[in-house]
Parts: sequence; structure tokens; C-alpha cells
Amino acid sequence: MPSARAAASPRPGKPRRAGPSLRFEEKIRAPGGAARWAAELARPLVFTNGVFDLLHRGHVTYLAQARELGAALLVALNSDASARRLGKGAGRPLNPLEDRMALVAALGSVDAVTWFDDDTPAALIEALRPEVLAKGGDWPVEQIVGAEATLARGGRVVSIPFEHQRSSTALLEKIRKG
Repeated sequence: MPSARAAASPRPGKPRRAGPSLRFEEKIRAPGGAARWAAELARPLVFTNGVFDLLHRGHVTYLAQARELGAALLVALNSDASARRLGKGAGRPLNPLEDRMALVAALGSVDAVTWFDDDTPAALIEALRPEVLAKGGDWPVEQIVGAEATLARGGRVVSIPFEHQRSSTALLEKIRKG
């Protein structure tokens, strides 16, 4: 039986073979060789990205809606350093990358999870060549990273309107104020 420490610390890109309750961690894939492993995913492939620091109803709804745009959903998370450069506030992200990826991977609407260290996922999008790019409703299509290349390949770019007005930053402020 693995120790509690081993069970609690999955490593990105190194999925553990374990009982059915941990199979979601097999969805976490290292960005190196992304084009190779993404070829195993059903097409059309939907790509989205974000920090997903404090997972909330808005995130879950948005990811479920993104999944409906294609046959598989790949979610790329900002690494901790990349997330800090976004300027979301002191101490962000609260949850380390490994925990954020595990939570997103546990969602039934998500088929694969990876990460990126750059400020944007542009290189990852170019390597993966998804048929659909999706972002939340606060992103106009013309500002979505990778939109121009995706549209030029005949793909779609979708800004999904918010169904539930939620914000990790606002939630954190509420928690801090008590």
C-alpha cells in the first residue's frame, strides 16, 4: 500500500497506475511531445486555458460548455510562475500547479490537462493545432491567443458567455474579509 505522502503528491506528466478513484490523474500530460499525445484525443479538439486557482461553479460550467464544442477538451493551466506574472494579486496562485491540474482533471468534461510556463499558451496551441479555441466571456474573440492561426486553419474561436458570475479573485477577497 502506498504511503499517504505518495498518494497525495502526483507529478505532472507522470500518471500513476492506481485504483479507479485515481484514474483522473492519467489525464495529466506533460507539455513536451504534446502533438504526439494529443493525437490520441478525439477530434475536433477543443483547447482552453487558464489559472483555475480556486475552482468554482463558473469554471465548471464554462468547461462543460467548452467540451460540448467538440469531441474532446484539453485544458492547459498556467504554471505557478506564469500565473504570478498575470498580476492576480499577492500570494497567487493559492494552489500549486499539481493541485490545480488534479482538480481540473477530475472533471468529467475534461479529457486532458497540461500546463505552460510562458505568459501565453501560443506555442502549445501551435503544437496542438486544435479545431476549436474557447475562452470565457470576458475574452473578445479577437484577443484570444491563437485565434488568428486557428481561424486561418479553418477552425473556430468561441468566447463562451458567463452563465454564473463568479470570480476566484472576488471569492478570495470575500474569504480574506471574513
